[in-house]
Amino acid sequence: MQPVIELAGLSVRFGKREILKDLSVALSGRTLGLLGPNGAGKSTLIQTLLGFCPVAAGTAKVFGHDIRHHMRQTRAQVGYMPENDAFIADMTAVTFVRMMGELSGLPAQAALERAHEVLFYVGLGEARYRQLGAYSLGMKQMAKLAQALVHGPRLLILDEPTNGLDPAARQRMVRLIRDIRDSGQMHILLCSHLLRDVEETCEEVLILKEGLIVHYSNLEEERSTNKRFVELETSGDGALLAEALAGLGCEYTALGTGRYKMVLPEGFELREIYRVAADRDLPLRRLSYRRDTLEDIFLKAMEV
Repeated sequence: MQPVIELAGLSVRFGKREILKDLSVALSGRTLGLLGPNGAGKSTLIQTLLGFCPVAAGTAKVFGHDIRHHMRQTRAQVGYMPENDAFIADMTAVTFVRMMGELSGLPAQAALERAHEVLFYVGLGEARYRQLGAYSLGMKQMAKLAQALVHGPRLLILDEPTNGLDPAARQRMVRLIRDIRDSGQMHILLCSHLLRDVEETCEEVLILKEGLIVHYSNLEEERSTNKRFVELETSGDGALLAEALAGLGCEYTALGTGRYKMVLPEGFELREIYRVAADRDLPLRRLSYRRDTLEDIFLKAMEV
């Protein structure tokens, strides 16, 4: 299967500063979450895929099209919802979305028909003749989504789509993203600082830190493996307990004084923890049993 996005030694520099550093990865999932702290290079990667940042070394491909030589073909297949507003305030929503459709290559009449369709789809049908400057924040976010969808792209890039939304508006946006994903008509690249948004909508996750890829995983595969985790706390020397459990195949990370997170091997029984603790006369103050989360994955990647 051809990758949706393929990076091969991709580097991007602003002056003498290297923003993206030798990125290499092939992404084929239906929905990809792009994560990282501020300054990690997320927005630069998106801008590079859209052709706004020159490539210093390596290359990037979108559906097999090299962005250095086939940018017109690439942009025709991509819909982009930017983080920041870029509206003409006294333009109505339907006029704006129609214009964006025409700029994306649709004939005028087709662009107008599609503008009405996508505005109804995102919930702005009754407000499509209102000026964008009078829209609420949530309505503006939906209008940005509509203009990204109007030409029927194969790849939809969403940059902080729930930014600033209240809980109800955020839920509406997340439901729309899931609906687009489940339709199977386009791939999604979601850039967000909200881990919950990514965990609820994405199949793959790519984490950047200081311009480097520090983690990539298929969330569906990680969920299906059902790795087992426990967090435990002792009132004695927890290192003795942790080392003894490590001898039984457990992996552990220290969380603080007497606190550890354990990865249990397949077939490991919880009663073994109690047995080892009793053998060493180490009272357990707390033991919680759970699966890994995207927050755990992210925090671990930030430690690299």
